[in-house]
Amino acid sequence: MITETLQLNFRTASGGRTTISVPDPRPDLTDAEVQTIMDTILAGNIFESSGGDLTGILGALIVTRQTKEFNVS
Repeated sequence: MITETLQLNFRTASGGRTTISVPDPRPDLTDAEVQTIMDTILAGNIFESSGGDLTGILGALIVTRQTKEFNVS
């Protein structure tokens, strides 16, 4: 099975970083749409992190994971 996750990486008020993960992103997601999403998250200050408020955008990426299950008992 192959799964994908969109990872949105932000800087926090304490100088650290935090990631918001979104499972199964649309395959046709564009750079502009991701930028808009991240700008909206920052402007709305809608997520809390252990490092305080989100203060900046560090980047975004899609992580693809392949899982193989074995039939064992």
